[in-house]
Amino acid sequence: MGETLVAELGLSARLAGQGDTAGIADQSGNERRIAPTGTTEAEIAIDSHATERTTRRIDQPDRCLKCRSVHPSLLPMTQTPLTDRPALIRNRLRAARAPALFLQEVAADEIEDRLAVVNKSFTAPAVVTGFPEFWQARLPETRVVADDDTLALEPGAHDLVIHAMCLHWASDPVGQLIQMRRALRPDGLMLGALLGGGSLQELRVALAQAEADVTGGLSPRILPMGEIRDLGALLQRAGYTLPVADRLPLSVEYRDPLHLMRDLRAMGETNAMSARPRRMMRRAVLNRACDIYAREFGAGAGRIPATFEMIFLTGWSPDESQPQPLRPGSAKARLADALGAEEKPLKD
Repeated sequence: MGETLVAELGLSARLAGQGDTAGIADQSGNERRIAPTGTTEAEIAIDSHATERTTRRIDQPDRCLKCRSVHPSLLPMTQTPLTDRPALIRNRLRAARAPALFLQEVAADEIEDRLAVVNKSFTAPAVVTGFPEFWQARLPETRVVADDDTLALEPGAHDLVIHAMCLHWASDPVGQLIQMRRALRPDGLMLGALLGGGSLQELRVALAQAEADVTGGLSPRILPMGEIRDLGALLQRAGYTLPVADRLPLSVEYRDPLHLMRDLRAMGETNAMSARPRRMMRRAVLNRACDIYAREFGAGAGRIPATFEMIFLTGWSPDESQPQPLRPGSAKARLADALGAEEKPLKD
């Protein structure tokens, strides 16, 4: 079937969080202002001319913790599902009272941009989401279904299916992708938007180190999320053609880690893992985590950054009209001739 195309968008974003909102100066790209009704009053600027992204890393001799996000779908199967669905639904219902949906807004804008460049009209779209009111308002002619383990999608009923910012919570992401492919007509399009493994890396490190320092152990507090190359491979496993995976890193600034945690609560993205601790976090652990976060990742002027890695997946249901790879050895022209280069044969 070939390899999945994996691309990293040359985009950077800076968002000033709750409190004394900082303005953004000298941004040459396309600026959008987002003012959610939840806990964040924010301004976000996406610079389409950025060519690289600066990342701070902790590299200290006295640190032995390595926090890498590995999605359970890439590990041996277990009896316990990754996500506690009742807890996830409760988190979303609580967030709906005063939502902070700026990540949903960014995802919706990106999906609309991608659909605008597709040379095809879609007459039977569907959206899989945990926030039906938001996506129904953005795409009013679209059928909206919940991201349950079994999707309420009929086979071959749609020419477009969008999985909107909830695939990272799926206990079986491959199963979700397969169900969407079966719901597509031949040459139908699947678009997925989700959070990737680079999301909340600062909070992940701070909580892990704080709990190790205070209690001597670790608890699952932040959802493991897939890496872009692994997620691209899932498209092939699910049977999609012309698969593409790309990423959009966003750097969000908050006054302190507590304001970040409040925003995560207003997004419906707080801990809903089946293996999560069922008791309140100890105050000593929380205070220690805030200190580590501010010391190791502080952005200056009393602010801290939070990374959100948004990953977008694109795939088509198979159809004979799509471009097909040629049989190996069937080329009629030499690559060296096309490049005007001298061909040097390899030694036996």
